[in-house]
Amino acid sequence: MNIQILSVVAGLSVALVCPPVAATEYVYRELMANTLPASQCDSADKAVANATKKYTLARYSKKFCHSQGYGWHVNTIKDTGKTACTPCVGGQSGSQTCHQEDVVVVCQRIKPGTVGLLPGKG
Repeated sequence: MNIQILSVVAGLSVALVCPPVAATEYVYRELMANTLPASQCDSADKAVANATKKYTLARYSKKFCHSQGYGWHVNTIKDTGKTACTPCVGGQSGSQTCHQEDVVVVCQRIKPGTVGLLPGKG
């Protein structure tokens, strides 16, 4: 019984000494952009596969968010968009380059004023 009372008292003393911690708040922004086509020409199947790779979409999504300014990061990729292909001029017949159009990305950054980030105060 004495052990239970001591643990309750210790828990209350820790709760009274430590101030409440505010949760981090974020600002969100939704962007729509296009990826760039590959530099080399490939067969139709290979070009579409390269344009829709998870790695390619993640890399361009990161670039889209970083273009918004300091502190912006990828939260989620909402829509991978549609694949658009163009035939290569002067290349092999049937060769083309592809890219993704209308990729929708949700970017986030920490809201100024939360977690000790007051503008102009260090």
